[in-house]
Amino acid sequence: MIARFFRRADDRRATIRQLHARINEASRQAGLYTRLGVPDTVEGRFECLSLHVILVLRRLNRLPPPAADVAQDLVNSVFLQLDASLRELGVGDFGVPKRMKKLGAAFYGRAEGYDAALDADDRAALMAALARNVLGRDGPEAAAGLAAYVAAAADGLSRADLDTILAAGPPFPDPDAFGGPA
Repeated sequence: MIARFFRRADDRRATIRQLHARINEASRQAGLYTRLGVPDTVEGRFECLSLHVILVLRRLNRLPPPAADVAQDLVNSVFLQLDASLRELGVGDFGVPKRMKKLGAAFYGRAEGYDAALDADDRAALMAALARNVLGRDGPEAAAGLAAYVAAAADGLSRADLDTILAAGPPFPDPDAFGGPA
């Protein structure tokens, strides 16, 4: 699988498109919104997509080459999608770069915060970051179910190699298995 990734540019783009599509699909699972409290809004969907991409990037950045190349291609794909989405929402050519800069800063800030909390196995910090960023709430207890989901996703990804991630997709858990209202 890894050798195929570098064979041809078309194969490489198709592999990244497929990975990106699987992450998009995972970030749109109904349970994230109905059970775990992610707001079903443009902002909520951005936060949920960012969260899933960050979890995959976290794993890719810990794998040997060519995982770093996959990670960079994935980031490029995600930000191209965000650019296109802004344009679909009616943001003009002059406004897109400014919004993209803000989205990029938000994305990388969240990546740093989630990474630090997961590395330290600090559930309280993870809950606080998720409550603030994803749920838009002050009380970290609101994010207990989402934090359990994120920890389980990070754990599952930690056992996946690059071939698995590219062939089968990232192993995200079922959000319905985690807290929140029924």
